[in-house]
Amino acid sequence: MQSSHAAAAVSSAFDDPNLIAYGGLEPVVRLAERCGLPALAGEHIRLPASKNGTGAFPAAKLMSLVGGMVAGADSIDDMDRLRHGAMDRLFSGVRAPSTLGSFLRSFTHGHVKQLHAVARRLLPRLAAHTPLLPGADQVAYVDIDDTIRRTYGYAKQGAGYGYSKVKGLNALLGIVSTPLSAPVIAATRLRKGPSNSARGAAAFVAETIRTARACGASGLLVLRADSAFYSADVVNSCQALGTRFSITVRMNASVKAAIAAIGENAWTPIKYPKAVWDEESQCWISDAEIAETHYTAFTSKPKKLQVTARLIVRRVKRLGAGAHPAGQGTLFDTWRYHAAFTNSPLSLRDAERDHRRHAVVEQVIADVKNSAFAHAPSGHFQANAAWLALAALAHNLTRAAGAQAGMFHARATTATIRDHLINVPARLARSARRLTLHLPARWPWSENFTQLFNTAHAPPML
Repeated sequence: MQSSHAAAAVSSAFDDPNLIAYGGLEPVVRLAERCGLPALAGEHIRLPASKNGTGAFPAAKLMSLVGGMVAGADSIDDMDRLRHGAMDRLFSGVRAPSTLGSFLRSFTHGHVKQLHAVARRLLPRLAAHTPLLPGADQVAYVDIDDTIRRTYGYAKQGAGYGYSKVKGLNALLGIVSTPLSAPVIAATRLRKGPSNSARGAAAFVAETIRTARACGASGLLVLRADSAFYSADVVNSCQALGTRFSITVRMNASVKAAIAAIGENAWTPIKYPKAVWDEESQCWISDAEIAETHYTAFTSKPKKLQVTARLIVRRVKRLGAGAHPAGQGTLFDTWRYHAAFTNSPLSLRDAERDHRRHAVVEQVIADVKNSAFAHAPSGHFQANAAWLALAALAHNLTRAAGAQAGMFHARATTATIRDHLINVPARLARSARRLTLHLPARWPWSENFTQLFNTAHAPPML
C-alpha cells in the first residue's frame, strides 16, 4: 500500500456535520432499549435531589455512560466521543463528561447496589432477546475470580497493596457461560486493594448463581473457582442453591494424605490436545495422569458444614531434579499434583477437563481491562464501583450485539466486535422523515452488521 497522491495534494478538515464515527452504536442502543435498560435505570436508581440536578434523569446519564463504553471509552473525559458530527441528530439526551462525572461521584454504596439490581435484571432480558447463552437449559458454568486494577497516585480511595503486591483496587467478577457461548458478566464487586479474595464470596456466589438461573440455566450448573475460594461457606452456598461445584484445593496435610493413598494402578494417562501452561515449572505440558478419590473437606468445621465429595487429582512429572519443595517426601519429589474438590456428575476425564476451563474467566478479565475498566477513573471509591458495574453492562450489551450478528462475533472479543460492528463510520442523511445511515461500501462485515441492525429494528414481539 502507498499514497495515491503527492503530499501537497492532500489536505484534511473537520467540517462535515453529517458524519459519525460509531454507526454501529445505533443498533446497540436500540437493543438496550428493546430490553428495557432505560426503564430499569429509571425504576431502580434513586439518587438524592440536589440543587445542581446531579441525581436527575439517571436513565439518560446511565445510557450515555454505557453507550460511551460500548464505543470504547475508558475514562470520564473519553465520554466526549459521543458529541461529534451528527451524533446529536442520531441520539438524544447525550450528557457532557462533566455531568457524567458528577453523576458518578454522587453514588453511595446503596446506589451502587441499585445499579447491581439493574444489571441483574438486564442480563436475563438480553439472553431472552438474543442467542447470548445457547444451551443454558442443558449445561452452564459459573466462574468467579478477582483481579487487581492498578492505580497510581495517592488520591484513589480504597487503593492498597493486595495479594499481587501491586497497588490498586480489587475487582471481583462472576461470569456465566455455556459450552456453546462466550462468557458474560453476571455480577461485580469493587473492593479495597488489600481485600482477601474470599471476602464475601459466599453471598457473591449466591447472587451470581441466581442471575444464571434467571438467564435460563435450568439444567446442570457448575461453579468453578480457584483455591482462594475453597471454603465451607462457598461450597454450602452452592449446595443450598442446587448447583454443583468444582474448586481447586489447597495442598494441606489432609489433601496430601488423600493423594498418597491413591494406588498406582488408579492413575490414567491423558494427553492434552493443546499444551497447558504450568505455573510452578513455568513451562508448557501436554502429558499428565489423573485419578480420583473420595474426600471429606472442612473437618475442622461443625458436622453440618463438612462436605464429602470427589477429589480429582492431576499429576505431572517433575522435569528437573532439585526443583521440588523440600519436605514433601518421595511421592511429591517425583510428581507435582493439582487437585480439585467437586461433586460434578461427569466422568473423571470430563470433570477434570471442565475444571481446567475455569481459565475462561481470565479472558473476561483481560477483555474488561482492555476496554471500559482500563482505568478506575475517579478518586471516589463508590464512583469507581459504579464504573465497574457499568463496564459489565457495556460488556454484556456488546456481547449480545455480537451474538445477534452471527456465529463468529458471538465468540469474538469485545474489541473485535467494536472494530467490526460498532466503530463503523457513517454519513447521516434525512429524507421523507427518515434517517439513513450510509456506511462504507464493501465493508467486510456488512452482512453481520445488517443482521444486527435489522433485528434491533424489527417490530417488538407481542
